[in-house]
Amino acid sequence: MTFSSVAVFCGAQNAVPQQHLDMAYRLGRDFAKHNIQLVYGGGDCGLMGKVANGALENGGKVVGVFPRSLGRIEVEHQGLTKMFLVDSMPERKQLMYDHSDAFVILPGGCGTLDEMFEVITWRQIGLHNKPVIIYNYQGYWDQLAGLLEHMVATGFAKPVTREFYTVIDEEAPLYAMLGMKA
Repeated sequence: MTFSSVAVFCGAQNAVPQQHLDMAYRLGRDFAKHNIQLVYGGGDCGLMGKVANGALENGGKVVGVFPRSLGRIEVEHQGLTKMFLVDSMPERKQLMYDHSDAFVILPGGCGTLDEMFEVITWRQIGLHNKPVIIYNYQGYWDQLAGLLEHMVATGFAKPVTREFYTVIDEEAPLYAMLGMKA
């Protein structure tokens, strides 16, 4: 399956391992090479900035969705193909969901978790049927994957919950799932 527009949820911190920043840049670059439009949170820092710059510097299209209130703590990217300035985080997430065919979750913090759990929940309740891919780069999401399994094992989530997301540990299967070549 090939996607024309993919949302990426990821961290906005700069003080993270360089290999994570490099991975985000490569993903953006490869989106551009495969004519996949990147939809993301609109920031110019951390993995967010790197994935956007990777796409832009290689001729890709990038759509950002940036809440005005974040301007106090994050830097808005100035060179995007299209930028939506919104008033709230729920409005941001809705626009990102509306403009995407699939979702990729890269390493990140609480905001990334919020976006990921919401899109999984929306799939669970039938609001969409788009792939949700958790890229467990260098084992970053190992504990999260364990928690998701624990939720099923203890009965707080049904086994069908596993069908609403895919955890991928390596670049090649991630790219294959997105219809790209590494």
